[in-house]
Formats: sequence, C-alpha cells, structure tokens
Amino acid sequence: MTLQLDDHQRAMLLEMGVRVWLPGAAFALAPQGGGDTAALNPVPVASPTARAASPTAPASAPPPAAGAAAPLAPAWVPAPGLQALQSLDWQALAQTAAQCQACGLCAGRTHSTLDAARATAARWMVVGDPPDDQEDSAGQAFVGDSGALLDNMLKAVGAVRSSGGALPRGTDAAYATNVSKCRVPAGRVPQAAELAQCSAYLQREIALVRPQVILATGRFANQVLLAESPQAATLPLGRQRGTVYHYHGIPVVVTYAPQALIRNPADKAKAWADLCLAMDVLAQTN
Repeated sequence: MTLQLDDHQRAMLLEMGVRVWLPGAAFALAPQGGGDTAALNPVPVASPTARAASPTAPASAPPPAAGAAAPLAPAWVPAPGLQALQSLDWQALAQTAAQCQACGLCAGRTHSTLDAARATAARWMVVGDPPDDQEDSAGQAFVGDSGALLDNMLKAVGAVRSSGGALPRGTDAAYATNVSKCRVPAGRVPQAAELAQCSAYLQREIALVRPQVILATGRFANQVLLAESPQAATLPLGRQRGTVYHYHGIPVVVTYAPQALIRNPADKAKAWADLCLAMDVLAQTN
C-alpha cells in the first residue's frame, strides 16, 4: 500500500522516536491453521477453545488451632465456557468477568480489566499480556506510560482507542484488552490451561468488537492468538514478526508490547514496520 501521513501522524511517530519509512521486504502470509515449520522442538499450546480438565485446586492450609473455626475454602465454580458467554452483551460479560472464579488467576485480581465503558465495534483490536499492577488497579488494559505509547502508535495509523464517547472525525476505532482479565498471582506465570480458560472471554470480545485486524503484543498474548499456528507460537518474537496469522478467522499481526518498547526504544522502528503490515491487512479488507 502507499501510505500517506499527515503532519499529526508524523508528529506521533516522532514521539515514538521513529523515522518515517515503509518496510521494503515482502511479508509472508500464514494460511489459516498453518504455521512456521522451522520451529525446533515446539511445545504443545492449548487450543483457544480448550478447557481445563478440572479447576485449579487451592493450596492446602495448615489445620486450624484448637478451638478455632476452620477457614472457609475458596468458592471455586465451574468454568464459564464459550457457550455460556456467547449470548452476553458487554455489560453482562464485564460483570461475569469481574466475578469469575474459574481458574487460579482470580486469586490475583483486584479488578477485572474487561471494561464495558470502553466497549465498541472497532477495526483495530490490541491484545496484551495479563494485567500488571497498574492495569489491575485501574481495571483497564494499557494504562500509564505504556498506554500513552500505545495511544501514540494508534494515532500514527489514524486510530483512537474508544473512551465511550464519539471518535474524532476521520479516525478508526481501536479496542484494547488483556489476554486474561485477571492479574496473575505474585510469584508465578499464567498456565496454558488458565489462558485457554480465559480465552472464552477474549473470543466473546472479538465477536462483539468485530475487528478487521488484531495486534498481538506480548509473550502470553501470542501464545493464545497464535494457537492455530502452534509451531510459530513457540518461536521468539523476532521470528514471529512479519507474518499474518489468524485467530478464528481474524488476521493477527505480532508486534512488541509497549512496555518492551519503553525499555528498548531501538525496537520502535520495527514496531512501525509491524503497524505498516497491519495497515496492509486493513487495505486488503476494504
């Protein structure tokens, strides 16, 4: 595609520290259900519709002292699958996520980051890793410095995250979310079964948003969104980039998480190339 940038978009790119350029190398297109056959010893990645065989059990507690009341066990409940969520509207989906106890991730949650106030149909969808402390406190994906950088990246391609109000004229809507809606309990990483369980919420979000392209940002977001290309899902991010994957029929482009770009600004130029690839995908859908 021939990319036309106005002064505002160029200013946003300067904020990112990116010199305006277009990637010259051809990008590969992964067929739906296909993958990168160059992966070495790939580990299995859970299907996005897979469910845990049984809910995670809480850790055993020491017996209560003599005369003390026994502590109540956490109220683990059956996991809500896609069938249970597919008829929910935004408000009901957000309420269900806020009360979900389907897996062990709920132990780290203060607030779910599935925010009905920002619900919208959008051409762009950005999916990040499980919430960090800031996101958990705010009950919203991509906040603080990483959120500001994501907003600048989206502005550079003519998109704006929804805030519940009208969008500026001539801009595309963007919807940002986390791959899981709960912060991971301290001291561990999310398990494949937990991510697969929570993907039912992500699939319902996708059905409501109806995006034309998804930006996957982060190791665990990639694990879920590249599940239809399991060999590619095990590769380092540098080898995942530059290919259009698919998740339930929606094109997926892998790029760097804003947090990673803040730590390593030299990768911002590569992120711009990924955004150009996503714009190529959008151009082909028009």
